Amino acid sequence: MLSGTGWGTLAGGAVLTTTGYALGYGEAAALGVTCLLAVAFAVLWALPAPVLGAERRIVPSRVSRGDPAEGVVVLTNTGSRARRGLRAVDRCGGQDITVEVPALNPGATHELRYPLPTARRGRVPVGPLRLERTDPLGLVRRMRPYGEPDTVLVRPRTCPLPVLPSGQAHHVEGPASDTADDGSLTFHALREYVLGDDLRRVHWRSTARTGTLMVRQMIDVSLPHTTLVLDTRRPAYASGDDFELAVDCAASIACAAARSHFPVHLVGATGPILRTDGTGDDGDALLDALAVVRGEELASVTAAFEGLERGRGDGALVVVTGDARGLGVVDRVRRGFGRVTVVLVGDADTDGPGTASDVRQLRVTSLDELAAGWRREAVR
Repeated sequence: MLSGTGWGTLAGGAVLTTTGYALGYGEAAALGVTCLLAVAFAVLWALPAPVLGAERRIVPSRVSRGDPAEGVVVLTNTGSRARRGLRAVDRCGGQDITVEVPALNPGATHELRYPLPTARRGRVPVGPLRLERTDPLGLVRRMRPYGEPDTVLVRPRTCPLPVLPSGQAHHVEGPASDTADDGSLTFHALREYVLGDDLRRVHWRSTARTGTLMVRQMIDVSLPHTTLVLDTRRPAYASGDDFELAVDCAASIACAAARSHFPVHLVGATGPILRTDGTGDDGDALLDALAVVRGEELASVTAAFEGLERGRGDGALVVVTGDARGLGVVDRVRRGFGRVTVVLVGDADTDGPGTASDVRQLRVTSLDELAAGWRREAVR
């Protein structure tokens, strides 16, 4: 297809040629013919379709906000002629990233690397990759898509934190269903039998129905659990940066519990976001969930605390917000937890209703302040 320059050259050539011949201006006619010939030459130059193999991957596919991620494209000339005038164009997050491709001889392979934008948290679409062939004058561009669209998941930033004690003794080994006391175990799910499983936990009805030996998977309910309420209301924060810092704080707190294999109940302003049981890659699941959290136009955070009054009186409740005026609701649920901590992000408003004296408040304006304050809370 003709580029903007190509269309201008074609129109100009037509006007000059017509005017030159009509009015007897030979120079104008000659210039017009030259323009038309240039466009014709450009079309012939870009006409042959390049016979190329292209493979694109994203390294890494998950990255913390602000950390580097790259698109890696491997091009192979599978034709019998050298290819010149190529460039790779990849669309990422609404913007085009263009990389010039050097001349490729038959059978040659070349690897292209280009940075991807990771400044904004979320699922960033990448692609599809396009290869463009242009003539030396930039009058004609031929485009061909390669591969399928992909995504890079930009997660919140985190800092290492200890787990806050909840005030009661708990199983310190994590959710090991084979070693925990039977009195602290409860049914979680059914799974296929693996060598070494306790045969007393075989679920015979499911085994008969599926034809596969199935066992009960148990979890230790005595584990220290963390209920994390992230205030996702946009009006609760002075700026978008404060909201991003709140998500970073929530991610750091959640990952601290997940690294110790403790259950986490993540709640947003409108209700539950994710509940983990302390097994598997809970940290990755929590970061993936927080990567796509968006601000909401809500007036109250009350919905986030619905159902939390039925706590068992242990575990930790952590509230991350930028507005202290909505914290009166914390007093209604704090009896269901052994420890309650409120993290106030940014220039938080502290003129609202106060909370009970056993509710700790921690004001932070950066992840470094969160790390320092959290360690002080951990030794109280």
